[in-house]
Amino acid sequence: MLLEALYHVPRDKWAYAYDPKTIHLRVRTKRNDVDTVIAMTGDKYDWKSTYFEITMEKAASDEMFDFWEASVLPKFKRLTYAFRIVAGTESVYLVDSGIYQKCPDPTYGYFEFPYIHEIDVFKVPDWAKDAVFYQLLPERFANGDPSNDPDGTEPWGGQPKTDNFFGGDLQGVLDHLDDLVDLGINAIYFTPLFTSPSNHKYDIVDYRHVDPHFGDNALLKKVVEVCHEKGIRVMLDAVFNHCSEQFLPFQDVLKNGEKSKYKDWFHINKFPARVENGIATYDTFGFFGNMPKFNTANSEVKQHLLDVAEYWIKEIKLDGWRLDVANEVDHHFWRDFRTVVKKANPEAYIVGEVWSDSLIWLVGDQFDTVMNYPFADKVMEFFTGGMDGATFSDSMSSLLMRYPQQTNEVVFNLLCSHDTPRLVTRVGGDKRKQKLAVVFLFTYMGTPCIFYGDEVGISGGGDPDCRKCMIWDPEKQDRDMYDFYKMLINLRKNHKALREGRFRFLKADANPCIIYERADESFHFTIWMNNTDQKQTLSHPMVTTDWRDALSNEKVMPTNGTMNISLDPFGYRILFREIAK
Repeated sequence: MLLEALYHVPRDKWAYAYDPKTIHLRVRTKRNDVDTVIAMTGDKYDWKSTYFEITMEKAASDEMFDFWEASVLPKFKRLTYAFRIVAGTESVYLVDSGIYQKCPDPTYGYFEFPYIHEIDVFKVPDWAKDAVFYQLLPERFANGDPSNDPDGTEPWGGQPKTDNFFGGDLQGVLDHLDDLVDLGINAIYFTPLFTSPSNHKYDIVDYRHVDPHFGDNALLKKVVEVCHEKGIRVMLDAVFNHCSEQFLPFQDVLKNGEKSKYKDWFHINKFPARVENGIATYDTFGFFGNMPKFNTANSEVKQHLLDVAEYWIKEIKLDGWRLDVANEVDHHFWRDFRTVVKKANPEAYIVGEVWSDSLIWLVGDQFDTVMNYPFADKVMEFFTGGMDGATFSDSMSSLLMRYPQQTNEVVFNLLCSHDTPRLVTRVGGDKRKQKLAVVFLFTYMGTPCIFYGDEVGISGGGDPDCRKCMIWDPEKQDRDMYDFYKMLINLRKNHKALREGRFRFLKADANPCIIYERADESFHFTIWMNNTDQKQTLSHPMVTTDWRDALSNEKVMPTNGTMNISLDPFGYRILFREIAK
């Protein structure tokens, strides 16, 4: 047994309260190195009468480690615990004070979860578990009111550039809400809507007003009201890392320099504030001089932005905020942001834009979740032939072990966005691969998001090519792909097991074909994928004979305890059975 691989700390993703009664424990061991891990648990004030053992489940594995998991229901909301780790005839005991060959006398030196305080339990919005999000750029979705078009607006459907306009607006969104309902969408993520000189609106001038090219505040309120009537939640984009150079306080800094009362609202490194040889004398988003970075530690800036967050929650009954460039804003700000937003709407969904491991934002005091770009990267690499099944399994399992379960249940999963090439382009234009990736999206743990137009075949490279106008002419839409998305959305919405059930790979090896499962107390799903250009037959032991095809309802029978599924190149099949109670 490799003792150096054993790891547990009584905090973060390793020991946390899942709900007011349940504590989740995780332990790491070297891969395929131990047979059993047993959690030895009890109350430190009455160890003998409260003692009980739990055999932990091997929840996931990556290239180097196995991860073991258990749910514990302590009798008195306190938990003292140790781990007995068994490999063959060898046993060791992992406690807070170290690793021992003999069991240390309880409970001195054991791990502790001192008490489950309900106020400290990391709670995420339940509705987000059931959500199917649709991300749209209002400027490129639909032009419902030509009277508010910017000067020089180009004909709909032209080639997107960094600085051109096509006239999309909120009336266009309102006109097409029934199309989204037909698709099965029940949540919309809008990129920024507020006053801004650009087509993307990530350089905001006025945070309290809808950009006049989109409409006005009253129209946004109407859009949200109609969305709610149709069962659609609404999430807006909060750009609190930076603003536009046209933002009035920054204009004051440009005019008055060190005498400006707003000079501490920004990170001015040298006065006058200007761009010299292509580099600004103040901190910016990236190196864009037209996007000066806020000093969010400044109390006036903080209050200004927190008031904005609260204003829109209350004014339009907003359901959530997506936080732009969230990792570049200080943690103190985001803690106060969560307090303000959750007070205004306890069910608000807070999604940070962070492209890497985000655990430090996801322990209950800042975000509910993040945009899961690592998910998108691994899924794209697998379905474009960049890794085998075993590597994919290791990668996805590792992602699940990054965060507490409540975050995994609502992690914002996407396959592309306004910042990446389009999905069909990422898979080389092969619609079979696109469908495989979408099946995985809708049958994986977390909250799925579709980028507008993927469902009708819009292609495109990186920004700005990925920001093409939505295709509304049915003759130009990929209706087969639309029906496919609609079918998968409906399947997910009809089965809680595909939204909240456990996830586990059943087959993943050097062959780029995989089998995995989702299951809860009512239904058991298995998903079979042939990620090759040759016809394949996948096999897996299955004793029960009550399996059906989830899309056709056709009976599917194993042979002598083994299920054999024949799949076309880049084909898939979804089976399910109802669990007897």
